[in-house]
Amino acid sequence: MDGHSTRRHLPSLPFTVAVAAVLLLALAAFVYFGGYNVAADAPHTSPVRSLLDSVRDRSIAVRARAITPPADLASSERVKAGAGLYVEMCASCHLGPGVARSELSQGLYPQAPELAKGSTLSPAEQFWIIKHGVKLTAMPAWGKTHSDPLIWNMVAFVRRLPGISAEEYRRLVASAPEGHDAMMEEMREGQDGHGMHDEK
Repeated sequence: MDGHSTRRHLPSLPFTVAVAAVLLLALAAFVYFGGYNVAADAPHTSPVRSLLDSVRDRSIAVRARAITPPADLASSERVKAGAGLYVEMCASCHLGPGVARSELSQGLYPQAPELAKGSTLSPAEQFWIIKHGVKLTAMPAWGKTHSDPLIWNMVAFVRRLPGISAEEYRRLVASAPEGHDAMMEEMREGQDGHGMHDEK
């Protein structure tokens, strides 16, 4: 088939422009008239949810590649410190062993994962999520107010959560070395002018 014949079978430029214009107008009308229900009590359709999940998972995985967890991530000191942060900042949405569902957790969409049930995320991915948050969810960017060492403490505790009993959960929380406010004050006092964000 020669070039002239191929061109004869392709859509003409005016036709292509007209189709594109119609599609753009349809999209504009869909947005303007509120065609998509953004209510938190109206779940996404399966295709939309699948697309959003794929975009989120790949975005996190790619951005977490360069992050190296600290060698002492599993230390009892980090786990205990992370327990104090978790109960103050995370438990109301992500719950914990023996923690009843809060009004906040019930109203979230998408639902916050119950971290005690386990996760396939790597430590680096968990760190990235806690530090930077996730758009279109209720997950905040804790890195705006918390140092990297504190975030790694949270990761340490989150990785310890799966499989522990309600009694051990309460014990770990009670064994936290200091309260959230005290840890934040200590972090502020320890800043040396170089900023608190080491990991990207």
